[in-house]
Amino acid sequence: MAAAASDKARFYMEQSVPELQELSTKGIFSGAEITSIAQKRSEFEHMVNMPGASTPTVFARYATYEMNLDTLRKKRSTRLGVKTTTYSGQKKVFNVLERGVKRFQGDMGLWMQYLDFCKHEKANKKLSKALTQCLRLHPLKWELWVWAARHYVESQADMTSGRSFMQRGLRFCKNERNMWLQYAKLEMLYVAKIAARRKILGLDEERKEEVVDDKHDPDADMIALPSVTAEDLAPETEEGTEAVDEKALQKLASTPAQNGAIPEAIMETAMKHFRQDPLLVEQFFDLFTDFADTPCSTRLSKRAMEYLESTQEKKNAKVLLSVCSAKMLLLGVDAQSAEFPVALGKALQQLKSATAADQETQALLASRTIEMFLPYLSQRDEMDEGVKRVFDASVKRSIRTLKTSTTMRGRNPLTELVKRLKSNKKISAELLLEYDLITQEEG
Repeated sequence: MAAAASDKARFYMEQSVPELQELSTKGIFSGAEITSIAQKRSEFEHMVNMPGASTPTVFARYATYEMNLDTLRKKRSTRLGVKTTTYSGQKKVFNVLERGVKRFQGDMGLWMQYLDFCKHEKANKKLSKALTQCLRLHPLKWELWVWAARHYVESQADMTSGRSFMQRGLRFCKNERNMWLQYAKLEMLYVAKIAARRKILGLDEERKEEVVDDKHDPDADMIALPSVTAEDLAPETEEGTEAVDEKALQKLASTPAQNGAIPEAIMETAMKHFRQDPLLVEQFFDLFTDFADTPCSTRLSKRAMEYLESTQEKKNAKVLLSVCSAKMLLLGVDAQSAEFPVALGKALQQLKSATAADQETQALLASRTIEMFLPYLSQRDEMDEGVKRVFDASVKRSIRTLKTSTTMRGRNPLTELVKRLKSNKKISAELLLEYDLITQEEG
């Protein structure tokens, strides 16, 4: 075994000799550095080829070392004016990672390192092949389907492929709630991008005809001449082009992708599959409100609230409906504006109207109140003193409610809340520390 491992290590080391010679000849690395590189590679090759010592971590460390070495090579080549080299470190990294995923096909960490490197190097053919292999081996990993869909949408602007990955992923991971939510989020991102582009180009503004008041128009008694634009004077403009553009814009504005019909269909299908679970409806509601600037956001948020209204007999539905109603009242209202105290008062009334039947429901209402109000306290320096005191008192009261709540079904509501708050970018660790939600060591 040891002899076979040494033979393999020697084989791969011999392949790298021409590369090291070129690096030494062109003066990119000194003789001592070349020796150090050869020794390091020899150590890694012996470890990855030794059956007992070979682990996914070793392959990951080997690939990271080669990435850092290639980065250093590029920087020195630029500084020394060496334009090109025959050998590329990229090929070496691909070789190490491909051998790693072939040896340890079940290690997702190694697969993700390989996929991320392909994406970073824009090796689209290798990435497509690696994704196909990885998804065949791990079809139940919902994160992988989401990663693939987001890559094609964000990096290659291929929404068709992105939807295809999401739909195929739902066939394997239909019981994974995050899969449904991520699919809806992908569609909302697409709608938001289209809306942003239309706004930049001025296509979202309807053309209005000028209405002239004869009483206030000093030229009303004169002969009106038709207005002439630059387009009318351009002889190269083909007749009918403007009419075609107008029809295309109207058609684009009424497509399902623009009016939010696709995210709505995703939510409705998910509701049928999960039997209209109120907690999942709330997650869809929060997802839609995150895209407040998107034209269809309000309609989709209200559609989610309609589900909560129709399922009030279910547990937690009434409480979550009150929470969502309170969020809708505060949505889009500036915390420094004169209208905010009025909206806050109405939101508090909505929360007070929620009837907490048992201790678990009380803990749910308290945790949602903290999640709703704590981000506002991040900008309290510019906030009205009265509003600040209301937020502070509401958060502290809710924290006391959670601390007195006992662990239910093996879950601690306060611990789960802190985990969610830590992942919220709007809430700082200093704020969590101030309200004793985390310790000094955690902060």
